[in-house]
Amino acid sequence: MNPAPDYSLYLVTDAALAGPRGVAAVVQAAVAGGVTMVQWRDKEGDHGASLPAVQCLRDWLRTRQVAFIVNDSVDLALACAADGVHVGQGDLSCAQVRRRVGTGLLIGVSVSTAAEALQAARDGADYLGVSPVFATPTKPDAPAATGLDGLRAIRAAVRLPLVAIGGLHAGNAAEVVAAGADGIAVVSAIMAAADPCAAAQVLCDGILVGRHARCAQTTVTGRAHSTGTSRESP
Repeated sequence: MNPAPDYSLYLVTDAALAGPRGVAAVVQAAVAGGVTMVQWRDKEGDHGASLPAVQCLRDWLRTRQVAFIVNDSVDLALACAADGVHVGQGDLSCAQVRRRVGTGLLIGVSVSTAAEALQAARDGADYLGVSPVFATPTKPDAPAATGLDGLRAIRAAVRLPLVAIGGLHAGNAAEVVAAGADGIAVVSAIMAAADPCAAAQVLCDGILVGRHARCAQTTVTGRAHSTGTSRESP
């Protein structure tokens, strides 16, 4: 059985940042620290040659109930029996991917505007990657950063789970979650960390702080609306 998706702390792999430790070792340490979802991203690699390593990592993650997503390649996602595939605005459309994979795989779509988010929702996306929230060196060709206001606008437009990515680290994780993200995705904050387990733990702490802040905001807003309504009632 595929694990239910938990978008809280979403790790995107990077072989160069993992260095001689290897991707699998970094991922395993990060999962021990609290990573809840992993995306295999290897833009330059040979997907056929990568298949055994991808399958091995997928199998290990499944024993930990951590969902495994493949970036861009529907063929690789199907070949390794991944839990899902993630596509960007320049890749196959979500509708095209859905026709190929049916309902058995999760589909994530990168968006940077409310209009893109609404289109992805109409096309059947399961979750959205809001990208980039802040400028990031790991993706220099990314669109302009949405900032927290852009994230809030996308949150207001759709009900799908939102995973924020782009320039995220322990210092800003809380404010991003407080602004409406259901989870955060990171690359270098964990893949380049000397201690991936500890890095993941600190990020989890930030996510929890952000959720508490959002809950408090919701409570205050609800009380304000309730008070306003009672004053207007005859």
